[in-house]
Amino acid sequence: MTALLGFDRPLAGIPSRLRCSDGTEVPLDVGRWTEPAAGCDDWLLRHCTGPTLDLGCGPGRLLVALAERGVPALGVDGSAVSARHCRRRGVSMVRADLFGPLPGESGWTHVLLADGNLGIGGDPAALLNRAARLLVPGGTVLVEVDPRPRYDWRGTAVVCTGDGIDEHGEPLPWAVSGSRAAIRAAARAGLRVTDVHPGSRVFLELTGP
Repeated sequence: MTALLGFDRPLAGIPSRLRCSDGTEVPLDVGRWTEPAAGCDDWLLRHCTGPTLDLGCGPGRLLVALAERGVPALGVDGSAVSARHCRRRGVSMVRADLFGPLPGESGWTHVLLADGNLGIGGDPAALLNRAARLLVPGGTVLVEVDPRPRYDWRGTAVVCTGDGIDEHGEPLPWAVSGSRAAIRAAARAGLRVTDVHPGSRVFLELTGP
């Protein structure tokens, strides 16, 4: 979990961006993370009809919205800031490594990977394989991908605030995948695409066997 400590500041709402090892910088939408679920989030929420595990849940906005809809949900995140937000909001989360043992293994109807979380660990195929193993047969992974369909990048990234000199945490493995790369990775995990939300935010519904 220590590699994720650099995300504590953006999770607290401080304007931040990811500085990637290829020299690009990606703004982090910290306002959306800390505000109530809204807009395109509704697509994700409508596709959650049973027990849902939110990997990289952050401050818990999707967990709150699912609770309001009567959907049982649990968040997973490595950040202490996320844990405080979730406690304050009255939703359930655990501080844990996404690749380590998690509650309800192979018992979740849906797994969420929103807000760029497909990049965690720097290997989308490995993360989707992990998500698939958390599902009941026929369950779904709901994943947000980069709006550029052909984009596929892997490397390391560090969180920056302020003028960009203020960096936090060690560089961590990261990835950014558009729909084409994500679909290829999903196929290797035994997942098939069953629905797509196009637009400025792109989501895929991936269904397991």
